[in-house]
Amino acid sequence: MSGHNPTAAGSAPEFILETSGLVKEFRGFVAVNGVDLKIRKGHIHALIGPNGAGKTTCFNLLTKFLEPTRGSIHFKGVDITREAPQKIARMGVIRSFQISAVFPHLTVRENIRIALQRRLGTSFHFWKTERSLDKLDDKAMEILALVGLETYARMVAVELPYGRKRALEIATTLALEPEMMLLDEPTQGMGHEDVDKVTQLIKKVSENRTILMVEHNMKVVSGICDAITVLARGSILAQGDYASVSTNPAVIEAYMGTEAAHQATGGH
Repeated sequence: MSGHNPTAAGSAPEFILETSGLVKEFRGFVAVNGVDLKIRKGHIHALIGPNGAGKTTCFNLLTKFLEPTRGSIHFKGVDITREAPQKIARMGVIRSFQISAVFPHLTVRENIRIALQRRLGTSFHFWKTERSLDKLDDKAMEILALVGLETYARMVAVELPYGRKRALEIATTLALEPEMMLLDEPTQGMGHEDVDKVTQLIKKVSENRTILMVEHNMKVVSGICDAITVLARGSILAQGDYASVSTNPAVIEAYMGTEAAHQATGGH
């Protein structure tokens, strides 16, 4: 994979990210309870579960926005349990909202250029002339073309249609050259057309990288995910591919009465 030093031949871990006995307690409330995750390199892996299942807390633990109460996290065989969020990001674990389109009144291309500057370590050199940033334009346009936003390059980000805003968030994430992308509900609040576009985009950018996503839309999960982990009350209820997880009686019971259960069981 470009930009990363390969591990010595034969010693690269099969799982790019692993957690062991991951626990997070908030004043006696156990939000994440003994979670053992194994994310296979190159897979699209979904984290699903009813509201309050611990999915977001799990994401916050993996990206180090929260410290675990107990347990360990390993990325590419390296213990990152106590590392700072910035260190994790530099290692190649990038969560989409961390660098989403936070500059709504800049153009789409300018947003990508800022993300590219961050990776180059020049993000706060705002006194540099505009011309010195021109060399980043080619790279920015290349990324925009990848996510189908090249025709929107000069549009101010705030004016983008909703689904295209999410594409811009993914594009800014790509500008940091992640080895592992964490996407938090990438299709939330979208109509069918946008859902389909973003789903195809995730599939496209998953080439040569690993994706872990929290997603409520079971159609998206069943369509593109290699593996699924179901959380309920902070614990893992089931893991496997969509076929095995969606027919698991415990999963169906946990989702009972929700749209997800309805979809997972084919509407029966």
